[in-house]
Amino acid sequence: MTQPAALHWLSTPPAVPNQEMRQLAEQRQTQLTKPPGSLGRLEELAIRLAALQNTLQPGADRVHIAIFAADHGVAAEGVSAFPQSVTGEMIRNFTRGGAAINVLARALNASLEIINLGTVHDTQALAQVRHCHLGPGTANFVHQPAMTWEQLSQAFQAGFETTEHAHQTGQQLFIGGEMGIGNTTSATTLACLLLNEQPERLTGRGTGLDEQGIAHKITIIARTLSLHRPQTDSPLDALRRVGGFEIAALTGAYIHGAQLGLPLLIDGFISTVAALAAEHVVPGCKNWFIFSHQSSELGHALVLKALNADPLIDLQMRLGEGSGAAVTLNLLRMACKLHNEMATFSEAQVSQQSELS
Repeated sequence: MTQPAALHWLSTPPAVPNQEMRQLAEQRQTQLTKPPGSLGRLEELAIRLAALQNTLQPGADRVHIAIFAADHGVAAEGVSAFPQSVTGEMIRNFTRGGAAINVLARALNASLEIINLGTVHDTQALAQVRHCHLGPGTANFVHQPAMTWEQLSQAFQAGFETTEHAHQTGQQLFIGGEMGIGNTTSATTLACLLLNEQPERLTGRGTGLDEQGIAHKITIIARTLSLHRPQTDSPLDALRRVGGFEIAALTGAYIHGAQLGLPLLIDGFISTVAALAAEHVVPGCKNWFIFSHQSSELGHALVLKALNADPLIDLQMRLGEGSGAAVTLNLLRMACKLHNEMATFSEAQVSQQSELS
């Protein structure tokens, strides 16, 4: 299948980080009043952000968080420990400020946007939600493709518009999160297709399945792969067949963010699978990804390895919502403040070969 015309923007390559700015940032780190390398990965974070943001004064103060929500037809197969109604209920919770990501966004003074791409339960009455209704969730991909090409295009467009707005409003960093009962099954199946892996290697507990639940989930994913793997002819087609509306929107957001030169702080397993899809669809996107944490979800380590990613922390989180990325944001802020505000040896009149050697 040829790429739909509405996705013509995918032919634009990602921006290229400024290597000259990286070298200048590296040089500044050698001049700060500390032994070389003594701030460890905080130094590399500041250097990388300087290259990504094309500035000698990198920052992570202006941050936009977008939560993409959608339902999944595969939930009918009993792959989640929670009922599908929870997706709509959690969207309502987001609007009331009661979810983990709300608490974190407030603490970080980050802007927060909720986008509903299609749920079984109508949320149109919620004025604080951006509604991009593509249907009452995806189709059950055990029996047919999860999305039509038109739905995939619209989900990508929702992601495109989100990072475009973040860029236009001067955000220094973007965090994408997700919510959707059944979406760990979707993400796992998509990762299996993209990496040619078996479900036993990637399937985890999701919302808290027991061993019997995990075994059932593996069976469902294996059935899905037997249907779609022989017919899948591209990463885009893989996403259409077994992805979710919110995973596709995240993928589109990551691709366009990379095209714009907007640094992207990647959350946990599902967000990382969307990042993997973005890299497969438009190679080079991963230059703009900063991987925040390693989830306790089984398949996350393998997907991170496929992206040659080294996440910043491991707190055994598996909530989603962009929460793990939000938790690591202060690390980036501290890295930037240290880089920008520490005195150099000459400014402090400290000898580089004396007490700091």
